[in-house]
Amino acid sequence: MKQSLNKNTILVLGASGKTGSRISARLLQNGFDVRQGSRSAVIPFDWEKEESWPAVLQNVTAVYLSFQPDLAASGAAEKIRRFKDLAIAAGVQKLVLLSGRGEPEAVLCENIVRTSGLQWTILRASWFCQNFSEGYLLEPLLAGHVALPAGNVTEPFIDVEDIADAAVQALTTQGHHQAIYELTGPRLLTFKQAVEEISAATGRTIQYQELSLEAYTDLLKSYEVPHEYIALLSYLFSQVLDGRNSTTENGVEQATGHPARDFSEYVQRTAASGVWNSILI
Repeated sequence: MKQSLNKNTILVLGASGKTGSRISARLLQNGFDVRQGSRSAVIPFDWEKEESWPAVLQNVTAVYLSFQPDLAASGAAEKIRRFKDLAIAAGVQKLVLLSGRGEPEAVLCENIVRTSGLQWTILRASWFCQNFSEGYLLEPLLAGHVALPAGNVTEPFIDVEDIADAAVQALTTQGHHQAIYELTGPRLLTFKQAVEEISAATGRTIQYQELSLEAYTDLLKSYEVPHEYIALLSYLFSQVLDGRNSTTENGVEQATGHPARDFSEYVQRTAASGVWNSILI
């Protein structure tokens, strides 16, 4: 059994997001002092407002470091570098970085953390299962028509619950220092196959349409999606979803001691919650 770290304050960035909210809940349930890192927190944090960074780092021992919208976004590495310097000055001992699997830009941010002189753990993950229920794919699913520039390339969709389990272990127990975990689900699926599983579980007809990247970006523009978000999605679908991540790894079990949750488990659990029951007209 891994020895627990001391229970000083743990800062969770993105505390209202998919991973951060789950990590915060687990830490609080286990009696840890958690500082929420978000714009709406008691001590507000905003990646776009560097003046907000020093206050959240006071008396913090460990940080769950997640960057919005993605480490591949322009300027991410420099912000990670400046945040790291402030963390060192504040006396932080451990950084747990949520990184992007297969993203060269993310590796630049990883290297900033790895050469910081602090204890560190890297959690590499790519497409979340929860993008289908808590992200940009929920509305198309509710409308019964998902159109994406994703063909036959497979992805080992990762359940965010597994990312949260791995992060909590890295933040609170010994044995994860200077470790890199490749977090994937146990099975490869195309986006079309993923949508078909959701359709079967809900009993609803949900069509999947493969678009060209150009047609997809035009569609996003028609919905007035911000330019920087369109650019990021275009990068992820055209570059990262090119087969480079079409392998499964055992990082979840290495980090947590339990096997990764299958996409079907996520689908059955989420279908039972009713989130996919509404129909958009």
